[in-house]
Amino acid sequence: MDETSERPDRHDPATVGTGTWAVHGGNEIDAGSGAIRSPLVLANSYALPEDPASMNWSATDRPLYTRNGNPNQAALERKLAAMDGGEAAAVFATGVAALHGMFFTLLRGGDHVVVSDVTYEAVWRLFAELLPRRYGIEATFVDAGDPDAVRAAIRPTTRLVHVETIANPTTKVADVRALSAIAHQAGALLTVDATFTPPPLYRPLADGADLVVHSLTKYVNGHGDAMGGVVTGDAATIGRIRHDAIVDVGGVLSPFNAWLIMRGSVTLPLRLRQHLASADAVARFLDADPRIAFVAHPSLASHPQHELARRQFGGRGYGAVLAFALDGDPATQNRFVANLRVITSAVSLGHDESLIVHVGPDARGGSEHYPPEFLRYGHLRLSIGLEDVEDLLADLRTALDRTEFTRRA
Repeated sequence: MDETSERPDRHDPATVGTGTWAVHGGNEIDAGSGAIRSPLVLANSYALPEDPASMNWSATDRPLYTRNGNPNQAALERKLAAMDGGEAAAVFATGVAALHGMFFTLLRGGDHVVVSDVTYEAVWRLFAELLPRRYGIEATFVDAGDPDAVRAAIRPTTRLVHVETIANPTTKVADVRALSAIAHQAGALLTVDATFTPPPLYRPLADGADLVVHSLTKYVNGHGDAMGGVVTGDAATIGRIRHDAIVDVGGVLSPFNAWLIMRGSVTLPLRLRQHLASADAVARFLDADPRIAFVAHPSLASHPQHELARRQFGGRGYGAVLAFALDGDPATQNRFVANLRVITSAVSLGHDESLIVHVGPDARGGSEHYPPEFLRYGHLRLSIGLEDVEDLLADLRTALDRTEFTRRA
């Protein structure tokens, strides 16, 4: 909040800072009990008016049936929409459900989509297999880091350009402002998966994105105990997505998971500071060790999109996921992971604990578009958690020292 802002009001995101809104946004004092936290509401059904004859049974503007909406879902949506700078938000059971719900609502048979050639595996399969085969939706996979390649891939039938702010797992950064101009010039929408860069780190809507998706399972929840997804954007489009993909398809987020994610989101700005600072330190440490074949993290000056990331994210950070590999064969990577004692070998990211997963060089899901070093060594994807950074560095150093290296065949 700056000096010209209105008087602070915890119920008005325009008058308070992101940290304050993270604490208070969407929360209301419970009228029945007086509890200062919105309670968990596990009911499936809600009381009807005296005369329901003229009701719209798919209505989402009042509690009716939990698939249509629930107080916990609504509270979370109000919070997340404001944090992303959107008019509205729709929450889903998972991040993939949010992605699919968005594509399902916006695309029709015969439409064309331009998609980043390095993307989340579920998105890759949706556009490489499921949507083309079942609905006749065509997709072109391109280097999203090359605006000219994206522009060249546009067709008269292109309805959507879809990218990730930081690509999973290569950490390639998409220039959202440039891509939004290209998409809009063609009459298409730009949709952005910003899971790796949640607010307050970055808000793609401010740079021209039309819709933003987050896997709430990751940083927003932050505790590895609930799954969810969200799409934020303008109210009219979000309303369509809510009715088509939630009310009538059923990708609904449970009240309990909405409540858990709401609780986790309170500390998101604080957690991000630790995640981002530690990730930068770990990236520098690994980059300086001669036993490491490569490190991919936008904080490094050697990263191809370092300057773009610095500009686009405003110096607030570079994400807390990095990819690297030891200078050895797959067995070497596995031995290294087995030697770790603080970092946990498990999938997912954005949790309170640091997580690492070894992906071999023959991984599927569009891996042929990965950089040469990924194809040569495979990679270790490391999501930095909230542990003391000194402990993370010591764990990595000790594991490296204890790992027996064998070269690639």
